[in-house]
Amino acid sequence: MADFYEIDFLPVHTSKSGDCICARYQVGGTWTLHVVDGGYTATAPDLAAHIGKYFATKLINHVVVTHPDQDHAEGLAPILEHFEVGKLWMLRPWIYAQELLPHFPRIGSVENLQKRLRDDYPYIAALEEIALRRGIPIDEPFQGRAIGAFTVLAPSPLRYGQLILSSDRTPQIRTATAGILSGLFNALEPLVTLIKSGWGSENFSSENTSVENEMSVVQYANIAGHRILLTGDAGRDGMTEAADFAPTVGLFLPGIFRFQVPHHGGRRNLSTDIVDRWLGPRLPNILPPGLETFTAMISSAKEDTAHPRNAVLRAMLHRGAFIGTTEDGPMRVALNSPAPAWNSMKNVPYPDEQEE
Repeated sequence: MADFYEIDFLPVHTSKSGDCICARYQVGGTWTLHVVDGGYTATAPDLAAHIGKYFATKLINHVVVTHPDQDHAEGLAPILEHFEVGKLWMLRPWIYAQELLPHFPRIGSVENLQKRLRDDYPYIAALEEIALRRGIPIDEPFQGRAIGAFTVLAPSPLRYGQLILSSDRTPQIRTATAGILSGLFNALEPLVTLIKSGWGSENFSSENTSVENEMSVVQYANIAGHRILLTGDAGRDGMTEAADFAPTVGLFLPGIFRFQVPHHGGRRNLSTDIVDRWLGPRLPNILPPGLETFTAMISSAKEDTAHPRNAVLRAMLHRGAFIGTTEDGPMRVALNSPAPAWNSMKNVPYPDEQEE
């Protein structure tokens, strides 16, 4: 049978979008089921039912946690409990406590720092507990590691260590007041003004995404000639690090055929320069229907009015994208799939307004 892939993006229906992705692929006769993130706990039954219905297996070869945020990690706990899992790929800051301890003058021992970091990252700490109890191997998805047909492009160990130290969750810089203020400002959605804009204009945010988003594991695969990129919630630094490393694995940019737009279409994760680097320069006009050159996949809940941002949709369409989202249900991209198609995606129309 020819090499094939099916990558399914499942909806995460909450007021904040999440990621829940399962990929089945065959390369050189080896069949693999590869789950990336699991949304919230409420998402887990949908993911389990989807695997049972479309893949008819209790074995997941690889489970990848892109980063420790709730909307990506929490829903994987029931999956680890009820499926046979070949390997869990997850970065855990506490296993580097010995090396990190000199940077935390308030913490007296490695054990205390490990406990503090587990408390600060509860969703991945819960996954570790389940994996250890059930005998599921845990490995580190650092730059250069192979996960099935995919290769990790980011983060590198050095940048990950720097991110741990710069996070506002880490105890060397966080005070009670700072923690309260951080939670308050993260909970508030800034007022956004939309402005009319002509073709080609892209107004990305000047602010950066969160440190935890920058921890996201960026994965690349070339399956049957299709170049696939899964980005989690990676920010501009992560996307740049991944692009810098890409030639090492034979990926010469621009040119991705299946591109997961980071962070549900967030405006703080990309820039015009980064999109140019990955996807190529802006086209003079929008492409006619049916002539799109790549697919941009966005995990975005219909209930989440903040995602995707118009500036990001415009940037994808400026480069010839067909944009699929999870707002109306599950979304599949595939090649040579042995299973019948079960969804039809509708392209997102071009927004003539964008965020000021």
